[in-house]
Amino acid sequence: MKWKKIINFIFILLIVSACSNDSNYKIIYEQKVITHEVTKNKERKQTTIAIIPKVINIPYFNAVEEGVNEAAKVLDVHVIFEGPVIANAQQQIAIIEKMIAKKVDVIAVSANDPDTLVPVLKKAQKQSIKVITWDADTKPEARAYFVNMVNPETLGRHLMDMLAWNTKEKGDFVIMTGAYSASNLNEWLKWIQIQQKEYYPDMNLVDIVATDDNPHKAYMLATKLLKNNPNLKGIIGNSSVGPPAAAQAVKENGKSGKVSVVGLSSPNSMNVYLKEGSAQIITLWSPKKLGFLTVAIANNISEGLYPYDKQEIVGVGNIRLLDEMVIMGEPIDFTKENVDQYDF
Repeated sequence: MKWKKIINFIFILLIVSACSNDSNYKIIYEQKVITHEVTKNKERKQTTIAIIPKVINIPYFNAVEEGVNEAAKVLDVHVIFEGPVIANAQQQIAIIEKMIAKKVDVIAVSANDPDTLVPVLKKAQKQSIKVITWDADTKPEARAYFVNMVNPETLGRHLMDMLAWNTKEKGDFVIMTGAYSASNLNEWLKWIQIQQKEYYPDMNLVDIVATDDNPHKAYMLATKLLKNNPNLKGIIGNSSVGPPAAAQAVKENGKSGKVSVVGLSSPNSMNVYLKEGSAQIITLWSPKKLGFLTVAIANNISEGLYPYDKQEIVGVGNIRLLDEMVIMGEPIDFTKENVDQYDF
């Protein structure tokens, strides 16, 4: 009986010892797993995002590029910023084909044409490249999200209000748009005209011309509009090259204070014109912030993180989400009184 008790005691000791060793093994094993995951994260492939503007070498998209580069550093992603030398959809297609060949992770394009880019963007999607649009949209089936600056109805109506405030709500006016094919510009045009018909019956839209986002062409068109419309009271420029060109033409033709110039442009481009009175008021968002937001959304999507309403984006603020449209915020108005407060 005594020997039996001794054997049982030894058996219990062996079990306890085994359990103790098993416990130590598990702790060591878990530490190895954690170490392995940390190493894996450090060695992850850097995300590559292609940002394609409508055109390069104009102040608006230069400011966007600054934001893109800043986001690339903050978010530790590789960004390729490449656009056509003129606002042309075919040139954008060639760039997108190049990005597909490079096997980038995300393509983000400001579309010069909402229809023409669809096939090549669908091609990118079929090759597992994420696609979003920004600034100017394409057809919804060709992208996941559209990163928009402002609500298009709000902006279009506001542009019309800006001109009405400076013409006593009377007289002939013209609109200088960018490219006729640009979906964002056409949406703003629609709401400008709706606002005019609903609230300003004594104002008359006499012409709409397209600058193709070319500063020289915009200046020539503005000069021609002033010559052909001697009773002209106002010009709305709804793309960034329009207001500076219109203001320069108004100034050179001795029309400052007689023909009001309003629209979308950067404060640096319009600073002198606003102060001297050849332009009255312009509005815009921060193009730099738009560039930052586009990279942030693209990076999130590449990691399976999708935008949601009122989401806070570091470096941007809270965004809005309407269906598949991300809205950055509200526009900022610039006048001779506040234009020196902004630098972009």
